[in-house]
Amino acid sequence: MLNAIAEHDESGREAFLETYHFGKARSYILVHEGREYDSKAIAGVAHKWDQGRALAPGEFSGGKEHAAAWLKRLGFQVKAVQNPDWARDEIILACDLVMMNGWKGLDALDSRVIELSALLQLLPIHADADRNETFRNPNGVARKTFDIATQHPDYRGKPTKGGALDVEVLHEFLARPDQMTGVAHLIREGISTGELQDLVQADDGELDDDFSAPEGRLLLRRHRARERNGGLRKKKIESVLRRGGTLACEACGFDFEEVYGDRGAGYVECHHVVPLHEAGEGKTKLSDLALICANCHRMIHRRAPWPTPAELGAAIEGRQAARLRDAVILQQRERPAEHATTPGPQQ
Repeated sequence: MLNAIAEHDESGREAFLETYHFGKARSYILVHEGREYDSKAIAGVAHKWDQGRALAPGEFSGGKEHAAAWLKRLGFQVKAVQNPDWARDEIILACDLVMMNGWKGLDALDSRVIELSALLQLLPIHADADRNETFRNPNGVARKTFDIATQHPDYRGKPTKGGALDVEVLHEFLARPDQMTGVAHLIREGISTGELQDLVQADDGELDDDFSAPEGRLLLRRHRARERNGGLRKKKIESVLRRGGTLACEACGFDFEEVYGDRGAGYVECHHVVPLHEAGEGKTKLSDLALICANCHRMIHRRAPWPTPAELGAAIEGRQAARLRDAVILQQRERPAEHATTPGPQQ
């Protein structure tokens, strides 16, 4: 790596890139001793000093992050060329500010924009390597407030260049302002107390693929952390058993022990039934938890708004009743007429 960097410094950036057929970095750059380098080109040429030949640009099979990840594993500093797209949580905070300002954009020098800029830089959503020196600075935050404000239905001018997620979050605020304001408050509260910053990002990929929550990923992470609290789950199960209940799913009635025997004994998942926009940092009560099977748990989380276990149970019963009716109707249609007679022999 150091040989590749030295070669770059000796020949100059343009000649270095031309010699090895690399373009200028568009995603990540390497920072070494205060100087910036095209990360992919440096990684490719480092291969020459180690293996005898330089890697071609197309040989980085892991995509644009392949070289950056390799450099970071070696202990080098890597930073993003462009800042990451705004996440839903960030847009929620910006939209809340725009709503409080009468659905008008704010200037970069506004103290509220400066305060929000500092808050966004604390959110544990984007990795440090994905941020550059302009990450969520007051200028960028101010632009985002205008992206949102100019998409409001009452705005009569030309909209600024925003994104589909800006419009989506804006409509959430217009449809349920009290709830979304509560969401923004909980995000701010969670950052100020440090609760949301302490939550890991390990299952964000799973959340993105299989979970839907307009309130954003930070509150969803907290929701999942509470559901996975082994101590609370154990207390909930003990509470149900003490009252003579069973560990059957509160939505569909599935009982793991009944189906799987000893292997399923004592097993059931817990679902936190309090809506995200209401679940503050207060202590979780056992009454906030419902016992539920894995399938129903996944179906509850799959699409917002989340149904309660009782609502999902009613939907399941409705589906079962409809299938039974359809089966009866089909059976009646296929059954031969009971009173049909066969004509006798002609006289």
